[in-house]
Amino acid sequence: MKTADGRQWANREDLIEHSGYGGTTLKRLWRDRRTNGHPEPRDIDGVMHWDLEVWAQWFAQHRDGPRDLSRVDRSGDPDEQLPPAGQARVLGVDPARITQYTKNPPPEWPDPVHVEELPTRTREYRTRAQLWAWVDNPVSGFGTSGGRPPGPDPKARASKTSDPRVRLAAEALAAMPGRKAGEVAAALAETHGQSVDTWKRIVTQARKEAQQ
Repeated sequence: MKTADGRQWANREDLIEHSGYGGTTLKRLWRDRRTNGHPEPRDIDGVMHWDLEVWAQWFAQHRDGPRDLSRVDRSGDPDEQLPPAGQARVLGVDPARITQYTKNPPPEWPDPVHVEELPTRTREYRTRAQLWAWVDNPVSGFGTSGGRPPGPDPKARASKTSDPRVRLAAEALAAMPGRKAGEVAAALAETHGQSVDTWKRIVTQARKEAQQ
């Protein structure tokens, strides 16, 4: 990182560390600067540097701007557990975005249904149903139009209770629309422990609160 004229200037390696994105992705963003508005660099000691504040503002807008819902893939098994690359294909985004979401999740980004421990990192799995529910949730900010009409937010309704398990049940109901209470309860029991019968009662409570 360099300082010039009271400003911080970052080379590409600094931007990789700052953003969490890989060099290939940042090079592609620079390559497409005529269409994406990428900030211009300043030559410092023969190396391209970018005003860190200006670049960070541009990058946040580029990363979090409205997405095209028409690119979302609505086909396939709703309950299939997908690795990051599969999640990216469903959402129609760059796989690096899913990695970034793991480090800095957007609003309402669903918790993984399974985490695989690898030698140097972890791999998070999510279902298509979770991703579709997230896309269609207006709070997520993923798109500006399309998708299913927003209904009562079960998570917001569940906040009336002090039992955190009701919130978990509400989240599961939102992620698995159309599934029977017993199926949702079985998934919760497998993930969080306790009996299926216990979770059935909690799922029923979450549904009641969502309708109030």
